[in-house]
Amino acid sequence: MHPVHLVALLAVAQFFAFGVLVGRARAQYGVKPPAITGHEMFERVFRVHVNTLEQLAGFLPCLLIAGQYWPDALVAGIGVVYLVGRQLYRQRYLADPSSRQAGFLLTVLPIFVLFGLGIIGALGLR
Repeated sequence: MHPVHLVALLAVAQFFAFGVLVGRARAQYGVKPPAITGHEMFERVFRVHVNTLEQLAGFLPCLLIAGQYWPDALVAGIGVVYLVGRQLYRQRYLADPSSRQAGFLLTVLPIFVLFGLGIIGALGLR
């Protein structure tokens, strides 16, 4: 088993699941493509999806590079914190966008840690 790869695939699955929720919100709130505005709840669901894509662009390479230099359990564990952070971000953002900070921190902090681990490993400082 490769837990780092599993976490990477779960992150992609989470992103796709958030995309499905955007489609459902379009139908529920009557926001027809290509519009990305119209109903506040649709816009929240859409923003969560787009923000997840923005974070995923940094998370996946950092996760996979750190996984080349550090123990799988450590790197995968940090990745799980990211996944939980994304879910918390989604829940809080949909309830009240101003309450998203905890989920955001649990998303960006793991990325920064993985980035640091990747740099240390790539520079041979480990």
